[in-house]
Amino acid sequence: MGPHPTVAAIRLAVRRVLQDVLTAAADPNPVVLAASSGGADSMALAAALAFEAPRLGVRAGAVTVDHGLQDGSARRAQEVATRLRDLGLDPVDVVRVTVGRQSGAPAHSHAYTGGTARRVGPEAAARDARYAALDATAERRGAAAVLLGHTRDDQAETVLLGLARGSGTRSLSGMAAVSGAGGRYRRPFLLLDRDTVRQGCLAQGITVWEDPHNHDPAYTRSRVRHEALPVLEKSLGKGVVEALARTAQLSRDDADALDQWAADAEADAAGDDGSLDVGRLHTLPAAVRRRVLRRAAVAAGSPPGFLFARHIEEVDRLVTGWRGQKALNLPGGVTARRANGRLFFTAS
Repeated sequence: MGPHPTVAAIRLAVRRVLQDVLTAAADPNPVVLAASSGGADSMALAAALAFEAPRLGVRAGAVTVDHGLQDGSARRAQEVATRLRDLGLDPVDVVRVTVGRQSGAPAHSHAYTGGTARRVGPEAAARDARYAALDATAERRGAAAVLLGHTRDDQAETVLLGLARGSGTRSLSGMAAVSGAGGRYRRPFLLLDRDTVRQGCLAQGITVWEDPHNHDPAYTRSRVRHEALPVLEKSLGKGVVEALARTAQLSRDDADALDQWAADAEADAAGDDGSLDVGRLHTLPAAVRRRVLRRAAVAAGSPPGFLFARHIEEVDRLVTGWRGQKALNLPGGVTARRANGRLFFTAS
């Protein structure tokens, strides 16, 4: 008798990713790590990795990150690590990261944006710390890939958050199935819904831990998950999650095409000194032109995370609404100015 249908679907998703990793890896027996918080999604991922890896000649390990945001988090991280080892994963690393607290409220941090400090929310601060820890662990272990347990439901939430920010097509494209330096991060479950993954845990009798932050209304994603999406499904009917995930893929395809067009247009407009020909820029569609301007600003040293649409719109007016404006100051100490029909981006 074969495995439960949900378990079979989970294992198949992981097997396909491992086969892709094997095809791309120089090592015939690469190391692949599962990132696990101890929750149902990531434990299902870890179990599937432990099952499939030895059948494909992959060395399978895991890493769990202790954010230190709750009492007893260190003990809980060790318990998660024990469960991961019990699945047969080796090595299993526990990594402690520091995320600042503020008056007992969810963690926040501040980042310099070229004259002002921007408040970074608790989820973003924890995510940044987590990915830094995963990157460091992958480097130390020589891992060819790190698997993440994001599901189709997570993708739908990400699309809604991007829509609320109003930050364009790339934001609506959600999470990529493959991302990170050299394609390090892989998300096998983006086509599986959360219920399927969690039923797979139940079918295998896997003990899981539910992060209370997932139900804390202080966190934006939690409100989207428990308030916004249920309201949408009640008003619009079932299928909202699937439709949002499909929107993510369509948006990603469009954004990839526009980015490639922008890269080609930038090369065509660039001079030997790195400046851009305003005449060539002016003929481009706005969506492409603004991507070119953003690429140029980032290349000059402007931090991508703090270069917002309003900044690019101001630079765009140097091309489309030229009235002799002065140079513009962008995040990261980058200056954009127009002179002699060319646009210059320089770092201070």
